[in-house]
Amino acid sequence: MRVRFAALLASAGVLLAACGGGSAAEDPNAPLRIGVSPTPHGEILQYVDDNLAEQAGIDLEIEKFDDYNRPNEAVAHGELDANYFQHQPYLDEYRKQRGGDFAWVTPVHLEPLAMYSKQVKSPAELPDGAAVTLSNDPANQFRGLKLLEQGGLIKLKPDAGVGTRLDAAIAENPKHLQLKDLSPDQLPRSVDDAAAAVVNGNYAIKAKLTNPLLVENAQGNPYANGLVTTPALAKDPRILKLAELLRSQQVKDFINQKWGGVAVVPAS
Repeated sequence: MRVRFAALLASAGVLLAACGGGSAAEDPNAPLRIGVSPTPHGEILQYVDDNLAEQAGIDLEIEKFDDYNRPNEAVAHGELDANYFQHQPYLDEYRKQRGGDFAWVTPVHLEPLAMYSKQVKSPAELPDGAAVTLSNDPANQFRGLKLLEQGGLIKLKPDAGVGTRLDAAIAENPKHLQLKDLSPDQLPRSVDDAAAAVVNGNYAIKAKLTNPLLVENAQGNPYANGLVTTPALAKDPRILKLAELLRSQQVKDFINQKWGGVAVVPAS
């Protein structure tokens, strides 16, 4: 089984692509080139590659990315056959803003969004005017606002949604929180300076953040991360087999054992 890895140099925007082999859409015997975030997506897909893929008759090339933009660009431009790093609301917003032809295949896991702090031990302890950071990408920003509302810190306007400006989304802000948006990869570092930070699950795991003040409800959560491909490959037997493996009980057991059913949970 051939497995190749690539990393994204985010500052330069240069993909060190796996070389050799044709596109899976053109060659039914070609390996599937899958782009992933390193944690936890890369670890989950590596488990599939090491333990399940060969017996299932599929070959994977895993390429790792450090940001949220290049994996979709790479699929749209034919550099990748699929990616596994995002939830469907993020994909919908990406498609609205940047275009591209994509097919959502299946949800795999959920990383509950959480708020962390080194200054206080509960949301109620946040002082008046406290600085709180959250994601600058529209889908995850609204998700962060919903988490703050879940914790009783703000109240959103009934018509607020993905893409609504921060200042236009909030109906009530009794603590006068100062909300600042940052790129998702910067959020873990902001915990050192801000009163609190709302951090995407994969970055929280990578930064080893613990003891969150607030954790997103997992039940009925629409933000499960899943497998995305092109319309041309959506019904390809290799993609369908990979989707089956990612949804298998073996993978669910691996996720629960590795992350304790807290930071990462299998999609329902």
